[in-house]
Amino acid sequence: MSRPSTVRWRVLALLVLASFISYVLRYNVSTAGPAMMVDLDLTEAQFGYILAAFTAGYTIFQFPGGVFGDVLGPRRALAAIMVAWAALTLLTSAVPDDGYGGATFTVIALVVVRFLVGAAHAPIYPLTGGVVERWFPVGGWALPNGLSSTGLTLGTAATAPVLAWMLTFLGWRQSFVLLAPLGLIGAALWWWYARDNASEHSATNAAEVGLIYANRPLAAKADDDQPSWLRVLRNRNVILLTLSYFCMNYVFYQMFNWVFYYLVTVRGFESQHAGFLTSAQWIAAAVGATAGGLLCDALCRRYGMLRGCRWPAMFGVTLSGLFLLAGSLSDSAYVAVACLAASFLFNQLTEGAFWAAGIAIGGRHAAAACGVMNTGGNAAGFINALLVPFTASTLGWTAALITGTAFAFASAVLWLFIRTDQPVAD
Repeated sequence: MSRPSTVRWRVLALLVLASFISYVLRYNVSTAGPAMMVDLDLTEAQFGYILAAFTAGYTIFQFPGGVFGDVLGPRRALAAIMVAWAALTLLTSAVPDDGYGGATFTVIALVVVRFLVGAAHAPIYPLTGGVVERWFPVGGWALPNGLSSTGLTLGTAATAPVLAWMLTFLGWRQSFVLLAPLGLIGAALWWWYARDNASEHSATNAAEVGLIYANRPLAAKADDDQPSWLRVLRNRNVILLTLSYFCMNYVFYQMFNWVFYYLVTVRGFESQHAGFLTSAQWIAAAVGATAGGLLCDALCRRYGMLRGCRWPAMFGVTLSGLFLLAGSLSDSAYVAVACLAASFLFNQLTEGAFWAAGIAIGGRHAAAACGVMNTGGNAAGFINALLVPFTASTLGWTAALITGTAFAFASAVLWLFIRTDQPVAD
């Protein structure tokens, strides 16, 4: 019998590239913020509205983005949104300054554009879940999702230094124009090579197709006429997984939103030194995402999807909460930094397990199920942005960080009730 071909890994490489491009083209505004504020005469509050518009669009369109992928198919859907990323990046570069209608018009224009940017990027990870479900065998879903998370961390790490260099010589508008074609390149490569299903690709052999479709659990037959998207929304395991992912992602947003500020204002690091330490934490997160994918897949193959997803997720969020607690209580600034990096590593160790669980529960509706899960994950960003500064101002920064420990432990407890072996009915 011939050995399975490796087309699925090339498809995954394109997904990782798409994840990298997505983070370059979504966080360009955050990196270019100071230059844009000076050029467009924006206040910090106005720029905050612009950043919040992206988060709103990104969160609102997670589930619709997953349904969009299920209806259109991942090949067409992912190519379409990457073209939209390029077009909206160009549109951002063309937003007029206050000389074309005043500062209010400029702010409104940027808020609208950034909301659309968020909406266009929202389907990327629900679609990734759908592609992985179609292209990888049972017990092999965590590593591809972990590597996709690695792509986003590398995209985040690359954006700041590269774009900062471009801003120095070109300005923010011209820099955005040069970055925009990344979306078109990603769309062209994806459309050229990817297919909706492994059996449709001319380069896959029978052995690879057989490997991918072996041991698939049969979804229960639905006994009602509800549309598939409504069954996903009402599924108990989807809801529990979403709540657990919300709690886990609270810690992610603690790292994403506040660690740099915390290191500078609370721990007393100089800004450049704090920037280096923050970058090191993202590298630790990339290591955790990859290692977590490998661990989860190995456990799924040995013990099944139920325990294979549950164990690394519970282990990761528990250790993430414990290291966060240790870092917040430590008197040593460098011990705190090490603990926060370890917390972020173990936080991202769970990514593969969460997304593999979303795929297993969603079945052929994996994109929609992952969209619901990621809606909850990004809603945590809103809660974190409000709760952390409130807690810090009333109880201090130690208490503010410990809120993340409480959410991490809650995420672990919820995993006791999640059944990844019970897919959504068809």
